[in-house]
Amino acid sequence: MSKETPDHHDAEIVMKLYDLRREPVMRASRNAIAQWMPKNWEDFIAVTQPQHHDNAAWRQVSSYFEMAFGFARHGVVNADFLAENTGEGMLLFAKVAPHLERFRKETAPTAFRNAEWMVANSGEAKKRFEMFRTRFAKMFEAK
Repeated sequence: MSKETPDHHDAEIVMKLYDLRREPVMRASRNAIAQWMPKNWEDFIAVTQPQHHDNAAWRQVSSYFEMAFGFARHGVVNADFLAENTGEGMLLFAKVAPHLERFRKETAPTAFRNAEWMVANSGEAKKRFEMFRTRFAKMFEAK
């Protein structure tokens, strides 16, 4: 359903998304989630709990990228153009993906459906997702 060709409206949306990422609280949340490296289900599910010190960051960053990816899923912005400019959302999804099936079954049935759609429908998103997924696999293998 994504737009076939990006235009100046896509550019305006992507620039606005970029600008929102620079907001101080969002920047701090993005930093916390970038440093978060779930090694197993317990590490993953812990951040989703209200008492976890990075829970607010988790909620802010995951909902932000799900919103942005929803723009592509619903045809508001070109998916490849968005993926080229929001790689950080694919970084988060690569951390979540190993736990997604269980997370949906036990906690949130619709979690990350927009990120999943991006990987399935955007060549650019798939490239970035695979790059991060491979990087994390190698990191955890080395430890």
